[in-house]
Amino acid sequence: MCPTGTSTLRHSAAAKGPDFRSAFEVIDADRDGKISKDDLRAFYAGFSSTGSSDDDDDVIGSMMSAADSNADGYVEYEEFEQVLEQRSKNGSGSGVMEEVFRVMDRDGDGRVGHEDLRSYFKWAGFGDASDEDIKAMIKLGGGDENQGVTFEGLLKILAV
Repeated sequence: MCPTGTSTLRHSAAAKGPDFRSAFEVIDADRDGKISKDDLRAFYAGFSSTGSSDDDDDVIGSMMSAADSNADGYVEYEEFEQVLEQRSKNGSGSGVMEEVFRVMDRDGDGRVGHEDLRSYFKWAGFGDASDEDIKAMIKLGGGDENQGVTFEGLLKILAV
């Protein structure tokens, strides 16, 4: 064990289960460490042009109710993690990340391509990623620059 305890922390996190921090950060649009209704609304509005705002508000309200266990109006990381771990135990898989993928996959072809990633990075405030950066991410995710990456590939990219 190193004096900082870093190896112990990593081991504990690995023993606990997957780290959903990257998924949380994708949805936490204002980067305040908690997901609000506005964060969810911004997330969906940034990618989706379908559905009415009433429908969106109903979906967002349902998501918040399901995850906000302390009823403070926000979903903190620990609450987010609990929901995803429970879904995983119940066989629901990576539901939130699958939804993130569907939203990012603007053309619905089952792949997140170059323009999908560029649009996401711009929307998320990560700056204007260079073409080379995006190509490298797609390669890291096991895709090719013409076809993009699958859901599993996106998970590889976000895990870095």
